Amino acid sequence: MFSGLLKFILGFFLAIVVLIGSSATIALYFVNRTAIPPAKPMFANDNASVKVKNPKAINVKASPTPSTSPSTSPSPDSSPSPSPIPSPTESPKELPPGAYLGRVTWPQGLRLRTEPKQDAESVGGVSANQKIIVLEESDDKLWQKIRAEGSEQEGWVKSANTQRVDEKPQQQ
Repeated sequence: MFSGLLKFILGFFLAIVVLIGSSATIALYFVNRTAIPPAKPMFANDNASVKVKNPKAINVKASPTPSTSPSTSPSPDSSPSPSPIPSPTESPKELPPGAYLGRVTWPQGLRLRTEPKQDAESVGGVSANQKIIVLEESDDKLWQKIRAEGSEQEGWVKSANTQRVDEKPQQQ
């Protein structure tokens, strides 16, 4: 009788331990699955290959002007002359005094802020590895005022999220 009661109590406790252990394992599995952040969504305007168009550079195509009367004698002024073709590469603008080139090192990109404060209003953003121009630094060297290269968008970012780039001209 005593051994049957001992087997029953031992079996009961063993079943309780197995239920608690499996419940804890399942709970940890789901907690760990929900703790993983989802992948960052990519939108069409987040693509790094999309370049900001420079509003100052406008391509104007010359349209042929219709002639009202055919000329019988050629004049030296009416001969076609080749028009100068603009070079496809733009000359880089000179940097303001004290400014230098850099790039964004933070993998998620950065928010541009109106002031060098964490709670300042956001005025835009720059993506990861985007080239920037560092215009100035705050007095405590924790913030940098930057301009995204190829645009006029300016704002303040944390200085630890950028890296100075020393570009040397390529020799061919």
